[in-house]
This record gives sequence, C-alpha cells and structure tokens, in this order.
Amino acid sequence: MKVSLKWLSEYVDITAPLEKLAERLTMAGVEVNETQVIGAGWENIVVGKIVSVDAHPNADRLRLATVDLGKQQITVVCGAPNLAVGDKVVFAYVGAQLVDGHTGEIIQLKPANIRGIASEGMVCSEKELGISDRHEGIMVLSPEAPIGAPLSEYLGDAIFDLDITPNRPDCLSVIGIAREVTALTGNKLHIPEVHYGELEDAIDSFASVEIIAPDLCPRYCASLLTGVKVAPSPQWLQQRLFACGMRPINNIVDVTNYVMLEYGQPLHAFDYGGIRGKQIIVRRAGEGETITTLDGVERILNQNILVIADKERAIAIAGIMGGLDTEVTDDTTTILIESANFNQAVIHRGSISLRLSSEASLRFEKGLSRDLPLVALKRATQLMLELSGGKVARGLIDVYPGKQQREPILLSTAQVKRLLGIEVDVSEMVKVLRLLGFGCEQTESSSQVRVNVPWWRTDINCTADLVEEVARIIGYDSIPTTMLSAPLPIHKSMPMLSLRHKLRSTLVSCGFQEVLTYSLTSSEMMSKLSPEPHLMGLTPIKVANPMSREQEYLRTSLRAGLLSVLARNERYMEGGIRLFEIGKTFLLQEKDLPQEREMLCAVLSSLQPELSWQGKAGPVDFFVAKGIIETLSSRLKLVASFEASEDEGLYPGRSAHIIIDNKKIGVIGELHPKVSEAFELTESAYLIEIDLERLLPHAASPKKYQPTPRYPSMIRDIALLVDEQRIYQQIHTIIQDSPLVDQVALFDVYSGEQVPEGKKSLAFRITYQSATHTLTDEEVDEVQQQILDRLSRELGATLRA
Repeated sequence: MKVSLKWLSEYVDITAPLEKLAERLTMAGVEVNETQVIGAGWENIVVGKIVSVDAHPNADRLRLATVDLGKQQITVVCGAPNLAVGDKVVFAYVGAQLVDGHTGEIIQLKPANIRGIASEGMVCSEKELGISDRHEGIMVLSPEAPIGAPLSEYLGDAIFDLDITPNRPDCLSVIGIAREVTALTGNKLHIPEVHYGELEDAIDSFASVEIIAPDLCPRYCASLLTGVKVAPSPQWLQQRLFACGMRPINNIVDVTNYVMLEYGQPLHAFDYGGIRGKQIIVRRAGEGETITTLDGVERILNQNILVIADKERAIAIAGIMGGLDTEVTDDTTTILIESANFNQAVIHRGSISLRLSSEASLRFEKGLSRDLPLVALKRATQLMLELSGGKVARGLIDVYPGKQQREPILLSTAQVKRLLGIEVDVSEMVKVLRLLGFGCEQTESSSQVRVNVPWWRTDINCTADLVEEVARIIGYDSIPTTMLSAPLPIHKSMPMLSLRHKLRSTLVSCGFQEVLTYSLTSSEMMSKLSPEPHLMGLTPIKVANPMSREQEYLRTSLRAGLLSVLARNERYMEGGIRLFEIGKTFLLQEKDLPQEREMLCAVLSSLQPELSWQGKAGPVDFFVAKGIIETLSSRLKLVASFEASEDEGLYPGRSAHIIIDNKKIGVIGELHPKVSEAFELTESAYLIEIDLERLLPHAASPKKYQPTPRYPSMIRDIALLVDEQRIYQQIHTIIQDSPLVDQVALFDVYSGEQVPEGKKSLAFRITYQSATHTLTDEEVDEVQQQILDRLSRELGATLRA
C-alpha cells in the first residue's frame, strides 16, 4: 500500500526525519519497502499565474503566454490548448530538469527561439514533471497556489510503499498508519469531524435493503444524495489518488476511492436511477446468472458468489466490482452510496472463481471491522456533498444482522514478563495501549488492567496479542539481549532427512531433475497406471471438499504425477529426459488417519540424454536404469540385488524387485505399453520406485570402516557355459560368496557359433584379495576350483574351453 506523507501529516504531526520514521514503522511491524520522494528534482520550477495569452505572429498553433512569477513576468511560447488567463500553472526556468514528453528521457531546459520568438522557460504538463502520463495540456494548479513558491514545497511529497501483514487490515488506510505514527511518536491524532445537512425526506422513502444471506453480509449501510453533478475532481483529490497509485475518474467515484484509502473501507456508488424496484437485495448469485461488470466483461456467476441485486437482477458483485447497469455517468443525478461488511471467505472464493481482483476485494479478504462501514459512509457522504453539490436524504440505512459484542481482555505484568522476558510497569503498558486507542481500566490487582479493544483492531483476540502490541511499540530493539537460561538442546539426527539429501544429490549427479507434483489427483489419472484399471489394488482416499475434479483424491503413488510431467516435457524437448520426485503417498487405514509413506519415484525416457564423440545417442534399456540403482546403493554403502517382479504397471519380463539385505524395497522396469499410451508418451520409458521407509533401516545402519588393502590383488577371467534361462544374479551371488573374492564383473555375454544350442557364454573378471597376506597362485587356483564346483553342482555351469 502507498501512503502520502503530506496526506498523513493532516492526521498526525510528523516531526521525525523521513528515514527515521520509516525505520520506526518497519521495526513496529509496518514494513516500509520503499520511499519515493516526489519533487526531489524540481529545482528552478515554481508556481506562476498566466496574466495574458497572445497569438504567435508566425504560427497558428502556437501562442505567447505571459506568466507572473511574483518578482518578474516572463513570456514563453506554448502550444497547449488549455492556456487560460488567470490560471495558476507550473513554470520551469532555464536549467530545470524535465521529462521529455515524447521520449520520456530526462532533459535540461535550454533557451530557445521558436518561429522568431525567444522563449526562456516553459509552462509544464504533468508528464514533463514526472507526476503522470498526461501530456495533452499544461498542468493547472489550484487557485490557492502561492505565486512564486517553489513547486517542491507546494506539490512535493514523500510516498511510503508499505508491506502490510494479512492480520492488520486497519493499516490498509492512511488513518490506520496515522494511528501507528501516533503510538510511536506520542504526537496527537487528528481525525476529521463529519457533519452535513440533510433533507426532510427520509432515506426509507427512497430505498430499502434486504439481506437474504446474513452469514455472508453481517452489515449493510447506505446513504442517498439527490441533485448531484458529476464532474472532474478537484486537483488536491486527484493528486492524492495519483500519489497512492489510483487513477482519478470523476468526483463521485473518486470520493469512494479516497475514503477507502483514508479509512480502509471499500465503498461503491450506484446510479440510483438504474436500481429497479428501489430495493437493494444482498443474496447468493444464481447458478449460471450473468452480470456485466464495470470493465465491460460479461461474467457467469455461481452460488458461491455474493451479489448485490435489485428486484430483477444482480447489479454488483459484492466486495469485488460493480455492474455496468448502475454505473455512475455524466447524466447521473441521484447516488446511492454502499458501505458494507462482507464475509472474507466468500469474497476470496468469488475473486478466485472469477479471476477478478480489486482494491476492494483485497481489503475485504483481510477481514474488516463490522463497525467501519457506518464511519466511512458518513465521511463519504460529507465529501460527496461538498464536491458534487446536491442534497442528502435524512438518515442512513443500517441493516446489521451480525452484531457482536467484544469482551475485555485482562493483561498483567506477569504475563508480559512471561512472554517477553522483561519487566514492564503497569503505567508503561497503559500508556502504550492508550496511544494505540485501547481503553484501559484498573482492576482490583495493581499489576493487572482490563483492556477494551478498539473497534478497528480485528486482530486482537487474546493476552498474547496485547503483549505483542506493547513489545512492538516499546521497540523490539530495546528488549535487552541475555544469555540463554538453559543449555542448547542436544542435536537429534534426522535419518530420513539425511537419506533424502543423499538420494537427491546422487540422482542430480546422474543427470536427473527434481520435480514437485500435487498430492491431490483424480481417479481418472490413477486409473491410467494400470493396464486393467478395475484391478487396481489400492483404494484412494477421497477429499471431503475438493477444489476440482482434478484434485479429488489423495495420491497412492507418485507415478501419475511424474508421468504427466514427463509427457508434457516430451512435447517440448528432444532427447532423453530424466525426472525424479521424493514425496508422500497416502494409504487408507480403517478407522484411522491415512498412512503416509515416503517414496522415491524416477523415470527415464528411452533415449540417452546427449550425443557423444564416441557415437550417436543410444536407447535407454533396463541395464541403464539398473545402473542408476547400483549407483544409489553404492553411495549409501549398500549392495542391491534384483529378482523378477510382476508389477502390473510395468512390462512383463522387463521389471524387477530391488532387494537390499534380502528385503524388497522397490521396483524397476519398463513401463507397460498401455500405461505409456494412457499418458500419451511418445517413447517407452523406464521407471524406478523405492519405498524410503523400507530403505531407511538399511541406509541408516552403522557402516564398518574398511582399511585400504595392504596386499596386491590377483585377477582371473573365466568364461562359463550356462542355460539361456539362467539369471546372472544367481551366478554372481555364488562367486561373490567366497571370502577371497573382492569384486566380480561381467564383461561379455555371447551365444551363437561354438556355443551349444540352448546355452550362453558369460565371461567374468574376478578380483581376489586377502587382507592378511599376498595370495599365491596355488591359493587362488584352489578357491576358483571350489567356485567352479559349486556353480556346476547348483547351476549346471561348465567352464568354457
């Protein structure tokens, strides 16, 4: 929110330097993001008065304007169409820094000779001063502007760009910030008095209000003005709106925006002539009901949206935007001003549903005080009467079905010390709270006060809130620094967090990218994970209040979200794609909360990710995916093995269980063709899925230190003939079981000539090593023969000649 310090100074005296005030507001919880000084570069620019306008002797479109600057009069050449004798204008002397009206660049004003007439100076537009983009004419000042005064003193200002926390809707107003400044500085607060004359005719004879949805509209107030004249707003009002980032429209609309900025209460002005039946009805929208909003867009409504209607149709979307049918135009003569309080949730849902946000909806979503509408309405009525003429109907409409009574809160010095750790006198507490507008009454205890919360502070609900108010006004930086009263807690290891970190870093080093998908999914998406959806084993948990059909169930697997991301990326990327996700899945438990399982899921597309000088990119196969698992297990100091699996989402015969210490912890394999087709994948892909909670006990177990071998190793290569159906893992396990075998590597697989039919040749390189001595050939021969005998006995393997 932007706040003009010139405007702010009307409500509280500002004596502190700009930087100091910004710092104190920030330390008190009202963060000043940026400070913009308007007029900092307005040197050699003053207020002038046009005393004569004459025709240019050599140009039809140019005129000669003589400007009174107090001590002298200067004649300059000007082409603006709105030159008028008697107007107060902005005059720039030669040497002034201005904005070029055509290029937007900063230029220095120089003397010029225009069509034979010397011109030493310039009458400026708003764009040339950097105030706005208006360049169609010169800037006309208020008649009260003092001639000869520096413009930086007359129009100069400083703008605070504030970051307001969601719990402080009262600070979304100039008066709200003035209250903060009052509490921080102790200077007196000046709230403008409101008073105006009224007609004899009561407002009830003109209009009535009915609230059909009191849970969504706890209060609705209205006033009515007749005989108004719609016209541009005076300059002071336009300047304040510009300073706060709003665009002036006309005196009626500008007053509603001005009061919203002043008090924080959104208002709306209806053209009374467009209200059919002369009745305002606050209700839910009908399903499919339409309304054309002020931006000219026809919008389709639903029952979750609150509308302001007359007897025939909706005329505004409550708290968000008005309707075009009751827009204030130049022909409008009677105005109905709305000032209401709406349920913050219904405004938020309506804004999201319509994808329509406004300054009003942003304030209502924060939860405004129910006492604010009447205060703001009276102020708006007063200003509108002053600026547009007309007369005010007697009385106000105030329908208030949601009236509430706030109870006082007890606050003691003991509670302050418990929460802040410092002693604060009762007198100091009372002083701070009264500066903030709280009412304080003494109780029977001298160390306790009864605090009445002011109506504008909707964020104060308990003792802790009051203690926070005391702390931030006293100053958090004034609370002394002390040593901890107890030793630091002992660090507790988090094995799952450490495991996730290791897995992430390893997968990233293998060329994977991490993705995050929603925990909510749809039944249609989950059904794609199985070639036979009716055979899905896990029952998903349905959300009680889903936001959409696409987010109706808690996911039972990470696969659907990851495969959807893979499919989207395949449309835009060529070559291999490697993705992974670590997240929770949710499994149904009878009469209990869902079981949350920490899972890892990764996918690899069918092409290697990049070309190489060694050749073209080759396809990803089962062994590439298996290598990823072996890399992960190696980083975790574990040994993974594999055995065939029958996962229904994977290709039969091309999938396996991942086994650690004889425990199944996950699966790996090629996606089933029907699953790939369901997700519209252009290429086949391989999937890795690991249950981290099953992996954790193995990964977190203590690892024994193994010293670097002191004695040399011995390498032997053997080629074995085995049946074609024989699995490599069985052979590897038998060879590795020998105590002298350090490593086993398969380096060749062959079937064809010189190999009997139904057989295949597997060549292994075996590394033998002892931790106690140097091995001899005789020892290795003996161990190797034992291995060959066992392979022959258990697997029917023979040594190939």
